[in-house]
Amino acid sequence: MRKTAVILRAVCLTYFALTVGSVTASAQEQWSPELALQVKRIGNVAVSPDGNQVVFQVTEAVMEGEKSEWLSHLHIAATDGSRSFQLTQGEKSATAPAWSPDGQWIAFISSRGGKPNIWVIGASGEARQITEVKTGVTAFRFAPDGKSIAFVMTDPPSEEEERAEQEKRDARVVDENFKMAHLHVVPFNPEEKRQKTRRLTEGNFNIGALFAGNAFNWSPDSRFIAFAHTPTPLVDDWTRSDISIVEVETGAIRSLAATQAAESQPVYSPDGDWIAFTISDVPPSWGFTSRVHVIDPSGGQPQPLANSYDQQPGIIGWSADSRAVLISETHRTVNRFSSLPLDGSSPTDISPPDMMVGAVSLNATASHVGFVSQAPERPPEAYVTPIDRFRPTQVSWVQDLPGAPLGRTEVVRWRSSDDMEIEGLLTYPVGYREGVAVPLLVIVHGGPTGVFVQGFIAERGAYPIATFAAHGYAVLRCNVRGSSGYGREFRYANYSDWGGGDYDDIMTGVDEVIARGIADPQRLGVMGWSYGGFMTSWIITQTNRFKAASVGAGVTNLMSFTGTADIQGFIPDYFGGDFWDEFDNWRTHSAMFNVKGVTTPTLVQHGEHDARVPISQGYELYNALKRQGVATKMVVYPRQPHGIQEPKLQLDAMRRNIEWFDQWLKIGEPRAESGER
Repeated sequence: MRKTAVILRAVCLTYFALTVGSVTASAQEQWSPELALQVKRIGNVAVSPDGNQVVFQVTEAVMEGEKSEWLSHLHIAATDGSRSFQLTQGEKSATAPAWSPDGQWIAFISSRGGKPNIWVIGASGEARQITEVKTGVTAFRFAPDGKSIAFVMTDPPSEEEERAEQEKRDARVVDENFKMAHLHVVPFNPEEKRQKTRRLTEGNFNIGALFAGNAFNWSPDSRFIAFAHTPTPLVDDWTRSDISIVEVETGAIRSLAATQAAESQPVYSPDGDWIAFTISDVPPSWGFTSRVHVIDPSGGQPQPLANSYDQQPGIIGWSADSRAVLISETHRTVNRFSSLPLDGSSPTDISPPDMMVGAVSLNATASHVGFVSQAPERPPEAYVTPIDRFRPTQVSWVQDLPGAPLGRTEVVRWRSSDDMEIEGLLTYPVGYREGVAVPLLVIVHGGPTGVFVQGFIAERGAYPIATFAAHGYAVLRCNVRGSSGYGREFRYANYSDWGGGDYDDIMTGVDEVIARGIADPQRLGVMGWSYGGFMTSWIITQTNRFKAASVGAGVTNLMSFTGTADIQGFIPDYFGGDFWDEFDNWRTHSAMFNVKGVTTPTLVQHGEHDARVPISQGYELYNALKRQGVATKMVVYPRQPHGIQEPKLQLDAMRRNIEWFDQWLKIGEPRAESGER
């Protein structure tokens, strides 16, 4: 392993000519769901203030015995990639690492003492608990002077509320008595444990509902904190996000930006003269358009910077000279890192157009960024680069994967029915021979503002692309209209038209792959989660070209979905009004009102505790298909929210999708052609 690491480290210096190392070894083990769960997740790559060290988070599955969970621990490395080691240990996760301003301590969140609290650890030595709170810390930031830490915590229940719950007289009134998340501050003295915390904000508002990681930010002099807040913790209230400033010494709060737009992601400039933040369209929409503005911390009129490429900027921080705001965004199928000059000129790309730069994190002195990079055939690892010139160095070497071969992935483009250019990612079967038509599986992303990017194809997920390729399938992932990464106009091109142009985008993509001689038109399958589940349920009501389908947490009935989900404003935004005003539009775009005559064998998968797309949506489709005699199966995942979280249940979902498509597409046995509905 040491020799492999040295070789890989040398290759890394050429910055992009990276190979998979052990993944492309000569062994011929086949990719499987079990192997996918061996891929470690890398995140929170935090560089020390002096730029010499980096700490990052590594997450892996734990499935022994009764356990089915993800365990995260911190690793520390030199930024030249010369040495690294695991910093935290134990059966409880350590997450969200951050360096103290003097670079001597690393703070993190862990529930090793019960609820999630702030702990600190030196570069070596024992971790020490700093806070002891009842409901758990959700986010924290060091003050620039290093004397205190601000953190967000949800208000705990009162003694009377706890007593009412114990005595079984705890009836709840919907949309009343919200438990708000507020700012607190704790002195930072690592020699003392569990110091007394002080509540910093009071009021009928919630901090951190939108862009939780960037919900608040210290002023450079450590006297003030700018924070984004919403009237309630409800997800739907993101559209009412405003920004205020609290004086740390007194707790006095004043409004900074409060309009009909959604304001979020406040970040002070290093010189303290400006606060950068994002402002949405008016009214805010679920297409998530926003623009970076800057404002004097004392108030005044916000000044817009240039529009970013996709008009969905994530603010990373500021340049050290306070002359530019650093942002991250998706450009087509690649995550990018850019600079927005304060003078309003066009954004400047920092990362190259062909390298995935995700989860970007700026250090306290704005000299370096840490990030995660990967490629379709290269697993994710941590990297560091100086800001002044993009020279990435790989600093993690945690993936220890067998030499199972991977199918090749390429970007493909085609013209939809209205001549709009559509892009997607096509993965070939392992060992594909040109000119041979193979079964094709189509995957539709969620959102609908999601986007397929050039990430490692063997990552875990309900739809295991690497395993499909190992089973002889080609896999097409379509970035249909409505996707992020292609600009505002493209992202809004599916408004009032779910199942219209986006459906044509998929079908013309399938036709393109068939025309290239890659896909067998008699062996097509389709699947998707959330909005992807909507599209899959819609597709089977429009055509029988697909011989099997899998619907994951799909929106199948726009009306009943809106009445039960936690985002009641979502569909009215996309369809121009509530169903009582736009009844025909809602009805004609719902799979459940078009389900008569469906024949496609369909697997339905759904989390039992899904608040985003309640499980009743899955039951509606399953029962309608079952009553018509369609081959169908519904799998319920207990305890799971909108996405399946537990590793053992993720494994189950992957296995069932492989089995379902193997059963109905019958690899190697072309099926008789059928007509199209």
